[in-house]
This record gives sequence, structure tokens and C-alpha cells, in this order.
Amino acid sequence: MSKTDNIILIGPMGAGKTTIGRLLAAELRFSFVDSDHEIEQRCGADISWIFDREGEEGFRDRESVVLTDLLARAGIVLATGGGAIERPANRTLLSQGGIVVYLHTPLAQQYQRTLRDNKRPLLQGGNRRQVLKRLMERREPLYREVADIVVGTERRGSRQLVGEILERIDRIRNAVPSR
Repeated sequence: MSKTDNIILIGPMGAGKTTIGRLLAAELRFSFVDSDHEIEQRCGADISWIFDREGEEGFRDRESVVLTDLLARAGIVLATGGGAIERPANRTLLSQGGIVVYLHTPLAQQYQRTLRDNKRPLLQGGNRRQVLKRLMERREPLYREVADIVVGTERRGSRQLVGEILERIDRIRNAVPSR
């Protein structure tokens, strides 16, 4: 399997990984998988419940297993959870598992896109803007560490973003010798 066999989307909550991922998968004729949805299906419970029962560490353990399983496949576009990059082993797995696209999203856009979302455990019970800021300060360098492509999402439609990502994927694929 070649690094170019999968496309992996990383970025913060509200970056549009699921929306962009579905569009990219359709264009590439790949399967689309959302790691958070996969975790929920396997557990038969939503992420909030997992956080309540097992804490963030328990959720991250489950996330690592799911990422390992999913990235053993080829021909997928994978939308990851915003914190998937926090574990060093996950960063290695992601960077080796496909072309990693970081959807860079400004804090104001993240805030607006998550404002009415009550399903995100890390945003419950605190100042949402402060939580998003703290998460971005911690995660931004990690996103950039594993990204092959960085695409800004501000003031851009989904189709425009997908077009740019596809062009950049083609450049990477053309630069990588085929096996």
C-alpha cells in the first residue's frame, strides 16, 4: 500500500472535515469514513457517553484502535476527530497512512460552527471560545507536524476547497514514484 492510497483530513472541531471528506470521497471514488462515527458504531454509544463513562483517555484509547483498523484499508477518505493528533503514536499512524490534509480554520469560524452543537464533550460546561482557543494553541503545531497539505477554510465554499485539495493531491501523487 502506498501513502497516496488514502486521504486523511485533520483539523479542529468545526473545520468541515466531514463535509469536505464526503465530497472528496465522491470525487476520488473512495469510501468515506468518519472516525468518530466509527467509534460510536462500534461502541453502540455516542461520544459524550464514552467521555462520561471512560473519560477522555478511554475515548482516545478507542480512537487509536479505530484509526489503526481504518488505516489498514486502502481507498478511503478519513475524517478524524479534532484530538486524534494528540497522541504521538496516532500522529505516526496518520502520517504513514495516507496524504494528510489539515483544514486550517480560524478560531472565530470554529466558534460559529460549533455554537449550537451540544454533542462535543470538550465544549461542555465552560467558556466555549476559551476552550477552542486553548485546544488550538495545543493542537496547531501537531496538525502542522503531520500535514502534507494545509488548506485554509475561511470564506471559502466546500467545492472550492475540494478543488484545491484535489489539485494538491495530484501534485503529491505525481511526485511520488508508483510501486
